[in-house]
Amino acid sequence: MKQRLKTLLCCLLISQLFLITVYAKPDWPSDTDIQAESGIVIDADSGAVIFGKNMHGQYPPASITKILTALIVLERAKPDDMVTFSKDSVLNVEAGSGNKLNVTDGDKLSVEDCLYSLILHSCNQAANALAEHVAGSREDFVKLMNQKLEELGCTESHFENPSGLNGDTQYVSAYDMALIAKAAYNNKKLVEIGSALSHKIPPTTNNPEGLTIYNEHRLVKTSESSSEFYFPAAVAGKTGYLVKAGNTLVTYAEQDGRRLISVILKGSPRQYFIDGKNLLQFGYDRFENFKIDGNETSYIQGEEPVVVGEKNFQPSELELEQGQIITLPKDAKFSDASKTLVTELPKGSPKGAVALIQYTYNDRNVGQAYLIAKNGTSESNQATGEGTKEAVTTEGSKELPASGVKMSGGKGVGILAAVIAAILLVAGAGIGFVVYKRKKEFRESEIRREERRRRLREDGDGEAFERMLKDRRNTKGKK
Repeated sequence: MKQRLKTLLCCLLISQLFLITVYAKPDWPSDTDIQAESGIVIDADSGAVIFGKNMHGQYPPASITKILTALIVLERAKPDDMVTFSKDSVLNVEAGSGNKLNVTDGDKLSVEDCLYSLILHSCNQAANALAEHVAGSREDFVKLMNQKLEELGCTESHFENPSGLNGDTQYVSAYDMALIAKAAYNNKKLVEIGSALSHKIPPTTNNPEGLTIYNEHRLVKTSESSSEFYFPAAVAGKTGYLVKAGNTLVTYAEQDGRRLISVILKGSPRQYFIDGKNLLQFGYDRFENFKIDGNETSYIQGEEPVVVGEKNFQPSELELEQGQIITLPKDAKFSDASKTLVTELPKGSPKGAVALIQYTYNDRNVGQAYLIAKNGTSESNQATGEGTKEAVTTEGSKELPASGVKMSGGKGVGILAAVIAAILLVAGAGIGFVVYKRKKEFRESEIRREERRRRLREDGDGEAFERMLKDRRNTKGKK
């Protein structure tokens, strides 16, 4: 009987542990912090926000503004174009902001040389000259900057000059700055410029022998590999400082195929480098990426049609956007992410896109991929069917509304749940039966003892029965 009870209890415990294994998923790690007032670290490929502190607060950006300036210049000018420094570009800067290139009115440098000076040692005159070269005036260039913000989905920022010097309406959020940096470091030329440790500037009027400039980003500088600030994965970035802004920092890093971006706003001297480094380390230590293609099969496999809006598609007609990933905590599985099928596509969607699959984890956006018609258009050969504009799935177990298309793994999960429920039912019933039977045996034993006690009392020897019970209890206690 004892052995049977142990067996049933083991079955119950195992089934409970199995339930935990199936349904539990890691929490989103949050065991890090920074001393700066605001900061963020994101995955540059999935766009997932790994950690944020006051990330939507608005702060003066200082010279990290120059990342956006460089991006716009690279999109609109050739590296070997020649830039002429006007008197206004040289002199129209704040008092005390310096002239790191020691340029003067009439000096000429290539766009590429100006960009190196802009990024590596933050020359404000280079920012002005590049703006004039691209847009004709700084004012018109600023219009391009704010247009770019809108294009990138940045709603918490505004710029009024290309250098990052003080301005009454010059502000940025850490979140928006991460979006800007994400776009910027998709530009290979900007990565090349930002990762250089030094650059030789050709001769100018005040520098007849030329000038060598050096990278000021201390997480990137390999010459300081023994420094507390150096971070081997750091590739490029930009520093900034103003009294009003404090220390600001953007860092782009690459490690094991993963690309991260950290942003620090309103930091303090020296510590802002440590804050930027700690955010990147946290991102690499506690998270990992999963390819969507190869893991997602819900819409591209099977025989039942997929309903997207008012159209029907066969899975064989659809494919996933290549190269897309999602970012999840270490030890999480791809199937732990929930997904939403969005049919109202955003601007700039690729040709043939019929829907956008958006992935979330604990209500955080962790990545996305387009669902694309293989014939290159959103029209299907199948008859139009009625469906919903948007379908939401959670944990891979629900069906798309009005489509009849079951999510991958849904049937398996249902069967598994039924099996586990059966195990729990059997285990619970077994335990209940054992308890009931033991209680019944105890009651029957008590009845037998009472009946014997009554007979012995009737015979005048009840005390003998009580001595017998006492001796039996003492014998069991000694055992």
